[in-house]
Order: sequence, then C-alpha cells, then structure tokens
Amino acid sequence: MMLSGARERWVRTGGVELCVAELGDPERPTVLLVHGYPDSKEVWSEVAARLAGRFHVVLYDVRGHGRSTAPRPLRGGFTLEKLTDDFLAVADAVSPDRPVHLVGHDWGSVQSWEFVTVRRTEGRIASFTSMSGPSLDHLGHWTNRRLRRPTPRRVGQLLGQGARSWYVYLLHTPVLPELAWRGPLGKRWPGYLRRAEKLPGGDYPTASLPADAAHGAWLYRDNVRPRTRHPRPDAYAHAPVQLITPLGDPFLSERLYDGLERWAPHLTRRTVPAGHWVPRTRPDLLAGWIGEFVTAVEDGRPRVTASGRHADRFGGQLVLVTGAGSGIGRATALAFAGAGARVVAVDRDAAAAARTAELSRRTGAPAAWAETADVSDERAMEKLADRVTAAYGVVDVLVNNAGIGLAGSFFDTTPEDWREVLDVNLWGVIHGCRLFGRRMAERGQGGHIVNVASAAAYQPSRALPAYSTSKAAVLMLSECLRAELAERDIGVTAVCPGFVNTGITSTARFAGADAAEERRRRKRTARLYGLRNYPPEKVADAILRAVVRNEAVVPVTPEARSAHVLSRLLPGALRAIARVRPPV
Repeated sequence: MMLSGARERWVRTGGVELCVAELGDPERPTVLLVHGYPDSKEVWSEVAARLAGRFHVVLYDVRGHGRSTAPRPLRGGFTLEKLTDDFLAVADAVSPDRPVHLVGHDWGSVQSWEFVTVRRTEGRIASFTSMSGPSLDHLGHWTNRRLRRPTPRRVGQLLGQGARSWYVYLLHTPVLPELAWRGPLGKRWPGYLRRAEKLPGGDYPTASLPADAAHGAWLYRDNVRPRTRHPRPDAYAHAPVQLITPLGDPFLSERLYDGLERWAPHLTRRTVPAGHWVPRTRPDLLAGWIGEFVTAVEDGRPRVTASGRHADRFGGQLVLVTGAGSGIGRATALAFAGAGARVVAVDRDAAAAARTAELSRRTGAPAAWAETADVSDERAMEKLADRVTAAYGVVDVLVNNAGIGLAGSFFDTTPEDWREVLDVNLWGVIHGCRLFGRRMAERGQGGHIVNVASAAAYQPSRALPAYSTSKAAVLMLSECLRAELAERDIGVTAVCPGFVNTGITSTARFAGADAAEERRRRKRTARLYGLRNYPPEKVADAILRAVVRNEAVVPVTPEARSAHVLSRLLPGALRAIARVRPPV
C-alpha cells in the first residue's frame, strides 16, 4: 500500500531493497520517520500527512517489513549495525547534503537510539524524537544499576518492567511467534488494536502484518540479549533529543527514562495520556511537537524544558477556559500556559479576557487568544465553537468554569432567579460539553473536559437552593459524560473547589434582599472568604493534576474534601449542618 500522494523509490543496502516514500518539498528540512514492531511505514501515515506541508517527510519500511525485502538468512540479518547501514543509505539517498531530523516509534525508536549514539552517524542527524522505545544500551545500564544496588523501589521497578516485557520473552522462543503471527494472532491483531488502543480504522495495519511480525521477531533475537548484557559505555546522543512518553503504555514504564539526561544532555521531555500506538491515536499532537522541535533546532534555538510540577506537560495542546477573565478561570488559564499549552481565554468581559490572554503569553503559552461569549447564550456558544475550531483547531482540554453565585431561601428565589443561575451554571456547561466535546469525539484523538462544580453539589444548604441545584446537576452531568466518553478516550472531571477567595462574592446575588442589604451581604461574604484566603491558583493546580491523572471528582479545599467524605459516610451529619442559618 502506498501513502497517498507519496513519491516512492527503492534504496539497495546490505543485500536488501528498502521501500522509501517521500512527501513534501525536498528543499525543506528532512524529517525521517522510522516505524516499530510489528508495523510498516503506514503507521506514520497520519503524522506524515500533517508534517508534509512544512517539511520534506521521508518514511521507509524497515528490512523485512512492508514492501522492503528481507535478509537471507533471517538470523543475524537484523542487527543494530545492519539497521544503521540501512538508515545511512536512506539518509544519503533522500538528503545527501543536509542532516535529517530523525523520529522513531517502538523499535523504530530503539534502532534510532543506536543511530544517534554511534560515531559513524555524527553530522547526519540534526535531531531525534523518541517515543515508546528506549536505547538497549541505556536499558542495560538502567537494569545493571538496579541489580547492583537493589533498594525496594529499584526492585519494584525491575519487577514492574519485567512484567510489562512478557512479550519479549515469547519472541525469543523458536518458531512459535512465527506460527502465531501467520495464524490466529495475525488475524486478531487489528481487533486488539481497536479495542485496547482505541485505534481508528483506515489503512493500518496493512496486509503485510503477518509477514512483518514474523520477520521482525529477529529484531529482538539479534539484539536484546547481546546488547542489554553488554551495553556500550559511550552511548551518548550527539544531537538534541525530544522524548515523548505515553503515560498509558502497557509495555514500557516511565521509570525506564530516569536519568536519561546522562546520555542525552540536550533533552526535552514530553508526556501524553495515551497508549503505545500514539502515531495513530494522537497524530495532531505528535505532528505539532515534532514540527516545533525541528523548527527550534533549525533556527538554532533548541528547546529548554521548563521546570515545575506540570512543566511542559501540555505543550502544544489547545486549552479553552470559560470564565477566564478572573478568579479560578484566569488562574487555570495561566497554569495551563505555564505548562506549555496554547490558551483560549473566554469571558463575557472582553477586556478581562484580553488581559488573561496577554498574561498567558507572558507566562509561557506559545500562543493565547481572547474570545468574548456569554456561555448561557446557545447561539453565541455555537458561533464561538465554530470560530475557535476554524481559527485554532479542535480543543484538547475544555474547562467549563464560568458561573455565578446566588444565595437566598427557596421562597425568596424567583423563577427569573432560577432561570439565570441555571442558564449560566448548568446550561453554560451543557453548551460547552455539547459543542466542544462533540468535536473532540469526532476527531477521534481523545481529550479532556473539566467542569467546575462546587462543594455545594453534595453539601446541602438552606441558603443556596438554586446554586446547589445547578452545581449538583453539573456533577451528575460530568459523571454521565465520563461514562459515555470513556470509550472515545475523553476524560471528564468534576472539580468541587469549596471556599475560594475569588471575585464571585462581589458579584453574587442575594434573593429577597434589597440593594442596600445585598451590598451588606456581599461585603460580609467577601470578608469571610478573604479570611479563609484559599487562593484560586491552588484550584488551578488541582485542575491540571486532575487532567493528568484523569480523575473523576476532585474536591479541592479541606472543607470540600471533608464534606465529600461525610456525604458518603455520614449524610445525616451534612443534613444537620444544612439547617444552620449562615452568618450573613
């Protein structure tokens, strides 16, 4: 199968012929994509298509895979030395005068670590992006360090990775892997990928899968034991390295890359909440990260990974925050900006949204934009979704934060009061989830939705019937959406902050109170929240952490966490507290 729009050529090296495909302008920097096991170059088709407009993109079938011929005999034909010969032959054919930007996944990454650490390739590699495939030399040193000094943590890491590597042991057995791949496993593999990795359909895997997998078993047999038992002491990268680690990879532990800076001094780390086959499940994100890294190296400004708890965790992702003009919304936008995200700050106050966008750029966002919308207005939200998608792309993380406060007894709360608080607090969330969530689902590359509810969602109060009802509905909506969207790899989180010192107290309404009484109650409430003085930045940090961990419900403040526990264990206690008249 040929990649759509690709130019194809054949490169002869070491007794095999390699099928090479090219896209884009050959005068531009060359990005060379190397596939893993049991894949062919088509695993990169989605990423390649997204990079071709900016770069000269090259893909090739590794020897014995896809349309490339296999060595004869197979034993000894897949050593790292011969794979390096193949890489140099391809690089010389497609980019004879300029170094290439190397990108590898799985065994494509394993062999690319060899390419970027041996002396004979110096000057031929401008940068290397690695994902889901460690250096066998680094793996050998990692293992030996833990065997020499077996602390409980290190032993746990060894056992954990050993359990994940079950398939490596099976691939070393004679004949059986070949029989399995050419028989039932080869037929069932596409179904496994769809179920376990949530891979979309299309031109992958190709019809050559059974033969590719059977031949590729020799990648393991020829290299894993010899190299990990006797790792090279000089396996230092001679080009900048970008490491992309899928946090949900069932085969490789994140701990394998501890201390990688020793071997790759110019290292940029990124993580993505996805499984092993990220070239298929996250092509937009990968293309963005690869393009950014290549451009930075070409411009002579290699990236420096930021510091901090969520440093660069959201690099290049598009995050939209409603109610971003102040309080929790602004703090959340700035937190995502500091983690490398592109930010869309939405607020009905245009000046406040613009200020948040400006602060986001200063904080570290590669780009930030301000948008004006009233979340309670369905038509306005539809226009916003169309505008954002057309101008900036599909949102990766949506934070439905916009909300208003309303206090007062049930009989003092008018139908108009109910409509206003439900329109903003509930319908605003519904509009955001429906419009932006649908686009996430249709894209098929996962995402995350955060709905800011409240501790009032599960803590009843005689003074907050309308507000608590709206937030309880948001909490249940979030739980329902989480169940529905899980199969699409979209996480949904309900965040319940508690008493946080924000401007909501200065704009909250008090049903049944005249203007003077309402001002007095606002002032009193603001003072109480000020004395509590829980900053919105802590809520923002909890939101980022919840997205990273894909948490379902996140009570934030100590009182919110306590009330959440009571709602489960002692609901009667909460009902008793609800009868207490508030001090305002």
